[in-house]
Amino acid sequence: MGGQAKEKSDEQIHEQRKPSYLKGAAILAVTGVFVKIIGAIYKLPLFQDGVLGDEGTGDFNITYTVFTLILAISTAGIPPALSRLISAANVQGNTALKKRFFSVALFAFLLIGIASMLIMFFFADAFAGLMGNTMAAPGIRVLAPAAFFACLLAVYRGYTQGHEKMVPTAVSQIIEVISKTVFGIALALWLVYMGYELHIVSAGAIVGVTIGLGLCLPAMIWFKRKIDRGSGDDSDATELPGRFAAFAKIMKVSIPITISASFMSFMVVIDNGIVVRRLQSVLELTELEARVQYGIFSRALSIFNLPPSLVVPVSISIIPAIAAALAEKRENEAGIIMQSSLKLVNLLAMPAGAGLMVLAQPILIALYNDSRQLPANMLVILGAACLFVCLQFVTTAILQANGHERVALLTFPIGAALRIIISFILSGNPNFGVMALPISTLVCFAVITVLNILFMKARIKDGPKFSVVFIKPLLCTAVMAAAAFFAYRLLFWIGSYAIGTGRWAVAAYLAAAVLVGVAVYGVLIIVTRTVTIDDMKLMPKGEKIANLLRIK
Repeated sequence: MGGQAKEKSDEQIHEQRKPSYLKGAAILAVTGVFVKIIGAIYKLPLFQDGVLGDEGTGDFNITYTVFTLILAISTAGIPPALSRLISAANVQGNTALKKRFFSVALFAFLLIGIASMLIMFFFADAFAGLMGNTMAAPGIRVLAPAAFFACLLAVYRGYTQGHEKMVPTAVSQIIEVISKTVFGIALALWLVYMGYELHIVSAGAIVGVTIGLGLCLPAMIWFKRKIDRGSGDDSDATELPGRFAAFAKIMKVSIPITISASFMSFMVVIDNGIVVRRLQSVLELTELEARVQYGIFSRALSIFNLPPSLVVPVSISIIPAIAAALAEKRENEAGIIMQSSLKLVNLLAMPAGAGLMVLAQPILIALYNDSRQLPANMLVILGAACLFVCLQFVTTAILQANGHERVALLTFPIGAALRIIISFILSGNPNFGVMALPISTLVCFAVITVLNILFMKARIKDGPKFSVVFIKPLLCTAVMAAAAFFAYRLLFWIGSYAIGTGRWAVAAYLAAAVLVGVAVYGVLIIVTRTVTIDDMKLMPKGEKIANLLRIK
């Protein structure tokens, strides 16, 4: 009887934990949408011609690219690595081991954060020169303290995510984005009013990032203490690894992830730097003209970055969930999580990418009053790349969660090498120029995604069924894209006689076309049973929603 009671208790615990990763994904997905909306609000006034314009937008994005590289080298590996180790220790009920991993990681990344901050500050001119934009140096310097704060935040986020607690990460993201928006816009507008040059205005706009990350730390410390209060005692501390052994274990998991992530960020820096410099050396543009061209690309890029914000939370959430399922020998559940995650990504990324492709020009007009063909062409190509970027995130996360971190050490360099080669060749051709950037992005992530999927099929025994997660979402997306495209054309043709073809009229036609596309897509995924009741059961309140929509 006692054994049966224990078995029942374990089963109940298992059923309670089963949807937790999807709840975490939902929390971070909703937060991701909010963060990206606020981020768009942050960039929208900044990227207008009256504030940063094309020139200042290029400076802004160059600064962010360098910051992303430093951040990837410093922090990319620690949240997934620490969350995986904490999750495994949590399954074992080993509270002392969790504390050991955290304390070792915190001290190590305190030192790494200080080093990253000093490198960014003292080598700002060198980074800006590498990118072919000497005016980006002030922005890189003001972001230096942000690298320090980000290193500490990465440890706290890894710890809380390892407990499958996604609210702390979500709250810290909200604090960060609101702070950078309020302080960044306010300072940028003040600098414009005072008559400063655009590269100084760009640096002022980016100060908000540093302030926001700094304000996140107290909140994450509070959440960590709250989690610790609910943990057990240290009676399981008999066979703890030494601090050096714990650090080695963290690094064993973290380094492959860090190398793959930082390698890609490094390639982005090299890729963008090559294009900007070749625009000057081969096509004989001045530095100012090259900055303007890069600024045009940056506008399209800011729109393109929105869909992946829905996917990164899924990637973060599935790592501890899959790791916990595998640690408890629940391979079948791990396979279900992998398949559900891929399906969810396709259901989000496919229509988002298709929407960017078929509505590229009205999107740019509505957001930036920019009707030029060049940024529209860029956004079309980036829309095609959107699906592959999102799939790369989730397939890499699945491989990492299954212990295949080193696969990315092969797939990422292949994709990055192709990216650099294509950018180098096309950027020196006057028929392409800055168009090399979106084209190389598409090729890079398509190759990485295909290779990741091939590795998943070869290395993961109970992996997802790819025909199930790809075919129906693709067909539904194709119909949705056609509906949105023709709806916009029809509305534009009819509305041009009534309210005209100005920016706000285009925004109205665009909004209506998007609603048509969403409605068509929603009906299709239900009618074609692309989404089933089994899928909905894995979502928070999913069964009630399925009953309401009569999903079987």
